[in-house]
Amino acid sequence: MLHLNKISKSYSKSGNIVNALKPTELHVEKGEFVAVKGPSGSGKTTLLLVAGGLLHPDEGQVLINGENLYEKNADERSGFRSQNIGFVFQQYHLIPYLTVFENILAPSIANSKDVRERAKFLLNHFGMEHRKDHTPGELSAGEKQRTALARALLFNPGLLLADEITGNLDARNAGVVLKYLTEFASQGGSVLLVTHDMEAAKNADRKIELD
Repeated sequence: MLHLNKISKSYSKSGNIVNALKPTELHVEKGEFVAVKGPSGSGKTTLLLVAGGLLHPDEGQVLINGENLYEKNADERSGFRSQNIGFVFQQYHLIPYLTVFENILAPSIANSKDVRERAKFLLNHFGMEHRKDHTPGELSAGEKQRTALARALLFNPGLLLADEITGNLDARNAGVVLKYLTEFASQGGSVLLVTHDMEAAKNADRKIELD
């Protein structure tokens, strides 16, 4: 599913070169849940952004289902990303003036019956039916994260990329969110979770540590 072949990334900061990610190889197979652990500054988020087509690596290849992400132009990459990759972040990135239902629909520029039915299914699946007309400011942290997960899955992506998604959650809500990631993988999806939380990483099939 996802193959990172010797990807690396560095930044120039005040005239100094910061090696954010040294040459790294990582494979995530279909139906596999992989957690990447490591301290702050080890390159976890950089790895995730490169894997998702949001940050061009200095070197290496990112292959998703055999397609090289960075051989595509920006528009092609954006279209490919929207159909194949779901993103979930620690800060949720929900649109504050939209309702829960509208936030789930936000990735779609079309408002077709099929898309709305898919959004309704996800609303119910994540237990958010009673909150569908509420805005993010009226939700708990766990409800915000479930809404963000539902939005990420609107187009049935094969790959889910999650960045520290339990960081703002209590143990009970973290467990609920991780259960959904495990369920997604058990149904054939691929999950790459970056986290510093050892409890969260225990849910993965395989754990990798960035040094």
